[in-house]
Amino acid sequence: MVLRGHGGAASTNPHSRNKVRYALIPIVIAAFALLALIGIRGPSENIQYVGSPNGYQGFVPKGVINYEGHTDPKGDLILDNGNVIHNAVWHGKYSDTIIQNHNQIVKLNNDFVGKIDPVNNQPYVPLQDFYAIKGQIPIMQVTINGQTYYVIDANKINEGNVAGFYTYQGWVNKFVAAINTPGTYAAVLPGDSPVFKWQNLTGAVAYQTKLYQQYYGSFSGGYVLVLPNKTIIPYGVGIPSGSAISFASSSQVYNSSN
Repeated sequence: MVLRGHGGAASTNPHSRNKVRYALIPIVIAAFALLALIGIRGPSENIQYVGSPNGYQGFVPKGVINYEGHTDPKGDLILDNGNVIHNAVWHGKYSDTIIQNHNQIVKLNNDFVGKIDPVNNQPYVPLQDFYAIKGQIPIMQVTINGQTYYVIDANKINEGNVAGFYTYQGWVNKFVAAINTPGTYAAVLPGDSPVFKWQNLTGAVAYQTKLYQQYYGSFSGGYVLVLPNKTIIPYGVGIPSGSAISFASSSQVYNSSN
């Protein structure tokens, strides 16, 4: 670049060029300081990570909300330590899938809850879909219509670290606690398992997970979590089905006599 004096002659003095260069440095520094002072920061600075790196978190959808022009599921985020973040919003990949799964659960609950299960003579109970996430979750605090929400940036989560499940509504927190308990494993109930005929809540939920599978092809029922104390939690698997979450599949058959 050639700087010209008032007379129009070109200045070739290197000392003049250095003076201009050094004069610009404090101007640039002042500009960056001003941006920081008025709060202009990169969007990534608003992201924080919750949960432990090796734990499982659980997102429980309860409705929808419009965020940045997209309809997203909203609900609770259960952390591996048992704490619950309310007003969580799932934004990004799998958002539409979660909404579709949840709508199916709501529809099936409306169709069956309150009726009697003919296999074990127990009333059907409300089931709930939820989504286990392995590792830490990126969230961002935002305000929507004057209300504080915590937006999960799902696009920053590895696809293999997300899996969908469903079980009795009152057992979701226990499920998340169980998969964070060392020694818990997943097993499959054989078709003739006596568990399906148990005349209690466990038997009713086990049968109901298989029943819902018949009405929605993305569901697969008849699984149980087996805790170290031999307690079982019946559940079903949905979509997505992350490969890093071992509870989303199992080849081990549960023997109720054990």
